[in-house]
Amino acid sequence: MAGQAIARNKLRSFLTTLGIIIGVASVIAMVHLGQSATKSVEQQFANIGSNLLFVMPGVSQHGPSALRVSAEPFEMEDVAAIRREVPGILVAPAVSRNETVVFGNANQSIRVEGSTNEYFTVRNHPVERGREFEEAELSSGAAVCVVGDTVVEEMYLNTEPLGSNLRVGRTACRVIGVLEQRGLSMGQDRDDVIVMPIKAVQRRLAGNLDVNTVYISALQDGTSSRVRSEVESLLRQRRRIAPDEEDDFYVRDTQDIMDALSETTATMTLLLGGIAAVSLLVGGIGIMNIMLVSVTERTREIGIRLAIGARSRDVLQQFLVESVVLATLGGVIGVLIGMAGTWLMTEQFNMPFVASPGVIVLGFTFSMTIGVVFGYFPARKAAHLNPIDALRHE
Repeated sequence: MAGQAIARNKLRSFLTTLGIIIGVASVIAMVHLGQSATKSVEQQFANIGSNLLFVMPGVSQHGPSALRVSAEPFEMEDVAAIRREVPGILVAPAVSRNETVVFGNANQSIRVEGSTNEYFTVRNHPVERGREFEEAELSSGAAVCVVGDTVVEEMYLNTEPLGSNLRVGRTACRVIGVLEQRGLSMGQDRDDVIVMPIKAVQRRLAGNLDVNTVYISALQDGTSSRVRSEVESLLRQRRRIAPDEEDDFYVRDTQDIMDALSETTATMTLLLGGIAAVSLLVGGIGIMNIMLVSVTERTREIGIRLAIGARSRDVLQQFLVESVVLATLGGVIGVLIGMAGTWLMTEQFNMPFVASPGVIVLGFTFSMTIGVVFGYFPARKAAHLNPIDALRHE
């Protein structure tokens, strides 16, 4: 009977369910997009490296700009002390520079990282083809390099890079390996890089023995906070910083950054989901209005039912079922549209597609609840009509 009543007024039924469809689809899409964004952040940080600490020289400047003033760079002795004094870690000193790289007719400015073989493990960027540096190459600062996938695509086109010579700055560099493809991470193309022995970059490109970044990976999960504390204490001693003075270096823990970003995206997901849920309430009000109109239109029908023996609860049940059917139909269509919209958006923004059964069930259940809550008042009004007054209604 509920289906027949809905089918008799197809356009009105569709417009009634439209509010529920939009509401459920909005909630499903917003919450799932928030979860996809959180998953994307987690993947990008996992791509950078596990339990990774960045240690860089610099003095914090408080204020809106939060700038950092340069300070005395690190030395290789500082790196050796960290390796020796802090257990359970892997350390990769690094010197980073942007250099003009030339191969044939190709000419580009590319980030050059001078480091050791630990770099490939700490930064989670292993060599896919070729090999890592040999000990003799590291100790002598040989002009050899490992290139990223973007460098291969843009400079070598269809030619084989292994064994070729690149001109990096003023130095001819022999390619001995190609890094595994990593793609974008926090807005930076990780494959647009050339890695050389740290001594080669220091002597041939930088002209000094400074170390401007130390990458530290905690080998055991959950120990990055302990490692950070020990590294800060050790560097304060080595750099002779008084107890009442600020550090002239800073340590960034990727886990802390990831937690902060994940918390932010979770908050935004909750906020967007709450805003989208308002449209569900609007859809519920639409159902209530249409059902009140339906009660008015069908007053004689209700009077006849009551006159031939129908009880008030039978009429209440009839109109309540119609309301629930409309809300359920809108919920099903809304879930489908919401999931399809989420998939399209994640494909567009290159994010992982996350489907949460809990969110789908919650959205669908909420739509059914809306049907019951907002359908009860019109159904109650119909059930309490006086049969004589209803039969006389024109």
